[in-house]
Amino acid sequence: MTGPYSFEAVDVPAPVPDDLADGQVLLRVLAGGLCGSDGPFYRGAANPWTSSNDPVPGFPMHEVVGEVVASRTAEHKVGDRVVGWATGLDGLQEMITTEGASVHAYDTSLRPAEAVGLQPLACVIYAVERLGDVSGKHCAVIGQGPIGVLFSHVLKSAGAHKVTGIDRIDRRDVLGAFGVDDPVFLSSDEWVRRLTDDDDRPEVVVEAVGHQVSTLAHAIEAVRPEGRILYFGIPDDRIYPLDMEKMLRKHLTLISGSTLQRRRVLSAADEYVKAHPGLINSLVTHEFKADAAAEAYRTAFTPKAGQFKVVITMSD
Repeated sequence: MTGPYSFEAVDVPAPVPDDLADGQVLLRVLAGGLCGSDGPFYRGAANPWTSSNDPVPGFPMHEVVGEVVASRTAEHKVGDRVVGWATGLDGLQEMITTEGASVHAYDTSLRPAEAVGLQPLACVIYAVERLGDVSGKHCAVIGQGPIGVLFSHVLKSAGAHKVTGIDRIDRRDVLGAFGVDDPVFLSSDEWVRRLTDDDDRPEVVVEAVGHQVSTLAHAIEAVRPEGRILYFGIPDDRIYPLDMEKMLRKHLTLISGSTLQRRRVLSAADEYVKAHPGLINSLVTHEFKADAAAEAYRTAFTPKAGQFKVVITMSD
């Protein structure tokens, strides 16, 4: 990425096995997925992991599937096909090094472009674990993009009595496949205004949009007293104002955090997809080749009906 909205192909020296530190693997990248957290960088936000103004090859992409070319960890051997994190956020390359603890050898019955979906699913599984027991609960998910629909599916599978999915885009033709019982096609503030009493209010709200302050405020307003809020979306601002009076008077619990125990939850995602074989086919809707990266990013960050996960394939 050479600047906002712009990409070009460049040649750089390939990493080699001697470059690996203990615990790392060298991957030939097969496919990568575009995540909402890549969006600010695509639109021009500075890369916080480098002090240089020069473009970083392969940035921004962290959801990857690849083949192990060399390994300095006992958990992975040469030839393994793995899915997980490009820990340098540089996955839009033919070859990368990454941490072995951040990738998992997946069921290769999935094509690489499909297996990419295991990475965001692992994040969602970990987050829902942190929510605790949701069985019998009314859960709402603000945002029904690729992450939001995975939350809807996992919450329903975890025993949620009712899942409400809130999104501006009308996706009623597909949301049933993701466990959404009550699709709401409104902005989150308009949805909150239409909640008339506590019986309408969810006991659990997942904020799956991020990148601005208002949706967290709407989650706090919407949730039932003694409810739980999971803030999953990535913050663009370091400081978020909270209505602490409402948090206190409603006895609310706010949960946030990034994904830990990555290999464990990637394995759990692999098993989850085996139990729900249609999920990945519903999730991955658009595939592009690497030479169409600009079109892939433009598509991913221009949401519309019929579109969820956008994937770039580096190799067949």
